[in-house]
Amino acid sequence: MTTRAQGAAGLIVPDGVHVVPLGELPAGARLGVVASAYHGEIISTLLAGVVLEAGRQGIPAERVDVVETPGAYELGLAARALAASGRYVAVVALGCVIRGDTPHFEYVAGEAAAQLSRAALDTGVPVAFGVLTVNTLEQALARAGGSEGNKGEEFAAAALDLARALVAIDAR
Repeated sequence: MTTRAQGAAGLIVPDGVHVVPLGELPAGARLGVVASAYHGEIISTLLAGVVLEAGRQGIPAERVDVVETPGAYELGLAARALAASGRYVAVVALGCVIRGDTPHFEYVAGEAAAQLSRAALDTGVPVAFGVLTVNTLEQALARAGGSEGNKGEEFAAAALDLARALVAIDAR
């Protein structure tokens, strides 16, 4: 027999395996957000989803700090600065890269992913990869609050759930 673990993914673990429960975020926890100005309408919609989910998890809008970057490529440095500041339990990076006719998409999306991963690994602070990498504007709009729901909520949930997991691991 198996049991279902906590979390949105619905992980099923074998009986007898201990799942470490998520810890509690510290009182007054803050969430950092780095947001690309490029594709501002899409990013603004994602940001609204981030703020909504943060509120659900006990972090009101006034404890969400946003730093704007010119584009997705610049998210990594800003995310690392927020994470290294020690003021945030997690950081969410929001961007949108739409495929075009040149290899620009691969360079920007790949570097954004690498830089954001590095920011998390270098600081030990969860950094959510909230960069939409899509083929068309229509796909971006669907993910930013259209037919596929608001991915900003998912990005915030991922960052804050990992922050809670790290709290639980530190408490052991």
